[in-house]
Amino acid sequence: MASALALARRAVGQTWPNPAVAAVLVRDGIVLGRGVTAYGGRPHAETAALAQANERFGGSSGATAYVTLEPCAHHGQTPPCANALIAAGIRRVVCPLQDPDPRVSGRGFAKLRDGGVKVDVGLMDGAARAVNAGFLSRIERSRPYVVLKLATTLDGRIATRTGESRWITGPEARRRVHMMRAQADAVMIGAGTARADNPMLDVRDLGLTFRSPVRIVLDGSLSVDLTSRLVRSADKFPTIFLHRSSADPARIDALTAAKVETSEVPETGGVLDLHKALRIVAQKIGLTRLLCEGGGSLAAALLSGDLVDELVLFQAGCVIGGDGTPSVRGFGLDALDLAPRLRLVDVEAIGRDTVSIWRR
Repeated sequence: MASALALARRAVGQTWPNPAVAAVLVRDGIVLGRGVTAYGGRPHAETAALAQANERFGGSSGATAYVTLEPCAHHGQTPPCANALIAAGIRRVVCPLQDPDPRVSGRGFAKLRDGGVKVDVGLMDGAARAVNAGFLSRIERSRPYVVLKLATTLDGRIATRTGESRWITGPEARRRVHMMRAQADAVMIGAGTARADNPMLDVRDLGLTFRSPVRIVLDGSLSVDLTSRLVRSADKFPTIFLHRSSADPARIDALTAAKVETSEVPETGGVLDLHKALRIVAQKIGLTRLLCEGGGSLAAALLSGDLVDELVLFQAGCVIGGDGTPSVRGFGLDALDLAPRLRLVDVEAIGRDTVSIWRR
């Protein structure tokens, strides 16, 4: 199962709206086949593993299948994987989790048992939930798993008083951020960051440009320049601008002509409603894992809205001072016991910087 979960982790960020699943087929101590959900979600892991076993060993009858999520039981773009496992003569399926998708949700296990397959559920379920935290969040909470990335000085600043911010952290930390992008379905920033930094938000320096995520900009009035790098490269990398209903239709038309997708988001208190924005990208687009790289305003909105599932904090060993730009803007907190609290799960040195991971 550990081997299957390691294989599944490789596909995280590439299979949405489907989960990243892996299957390992074993008989008499020999691995017959391995499979992982393919780019875009098809074919499924079980199908790939069975095909490999057929090619290498002429089949997998009598084998045990270690599968990281309940095999599907419904007819979608492909036949049910539960049926394929039964037809292949698999004698036992070991699986950590039941799939919460209502089209599956126990039906896959039931079909396997009805087909004479022994099913064991629960092995390494915590690790399996971590691998598919995004898919589970989309199904169970109707929003993606949200990772907030901050790169700050020791005193929590992201720019000097003149706005200079490149580069606070070193090249090793920046490469780690690119790997985070490669493992995310989408990366999101606010309009202020888009205007100030003119970023690309792709994956560079790792040979993984093909794994660049969908790029999302929260831009209520569609104020980002049409000559920005995000807009000019929208024909190469999927790009979505989320805006309010009063946005200029001419700007929408111009962005559409540049291959940018636009989507209207309701407002709350005069600003885009982040809860509804996340619901839209999960339900309308199918995104499961969202990396947020915006500035202090977006960070404050996500934290105050209790929308951060994981905070990745890169810190450089320098101090800017109180007149620098804070990593999180104020959000009107009066009492300490109301402050968002996160749990430290990992910390390490990375080049001359540190990176710590905090989860809800």
